Amino acid sequence: MEFPWIEFFTIVGAFGIGAISPGPDFAMVLRQSIAYGRGAAIFTSAGIALAILVHGTYTLLGLGLIISQSIILFSALKYVGAAYLIWLGYKAISAPPPIAPTDLDQLKDQEMGARQAFGIGFLTNLLNPKAALFFLALFSTLVSAETALIFKASYFVAMAVLLFIWFALVSLFFTTPKVRKIFYRMGVWFNRATGGALILLALKLAVAQKE
Repeated sequence: MEFPWIEFFTIVGAFGIGAISPGPDFAMVLRQSIAYGRGAAIFTSAGIALAILVHGTYTLLGLGLIISQSIILFSALKYVGAAYLIWLGYKAISAPPPIAPTDLDQLKDQEMGARQAFGIGFLTNLLNPKAALFFLALFSTLVSAETALIFKASYFVAMAVLLFIWFALVSLFFTTPKVRKIFYRMGVWFNRATGGALILLALKLAVAQKE
């Protein structure tokens, strides 16, 4: 069976456009980059990418359609996701301002373990019910019912890799010394801005309706 390259590039391209749009994932990678450095940001990016594979699995199993049609399931997922983002926003606002990397003794207090960083990225993406609707819309409009399951699965793998590369590049950019210095000058206002952004995104998620 021949691989459907046109379909593949169409759906991956559509996903790529959505992936670069600012949202909770981008806000979280930005904060991790400035507050905790490149390692934490990269692991957070990996967690976000892995969550895509989870979304892909339940979409292929038909659970995405169930979520989209169930008001209870959709509401439960969005409220849990909103609560998680609010908690992250509160933690950001109440955290001490980011310490310049030249102060190594103080910087150690802001280190974040790989597991914690990975988990933050994973849950930030996984608990977003809009992702379920996004993938359902993509596959229902751009993927043929005749496409083999293994090919559909490969689409999600490609999307996860693409998303990781994108956020890894975002991480590399925001952890460059010149860029970090700009944010360090904001002091405590950086925490307030990123925390406030996460809370606003949470409120936007909480009032989201099925489309």
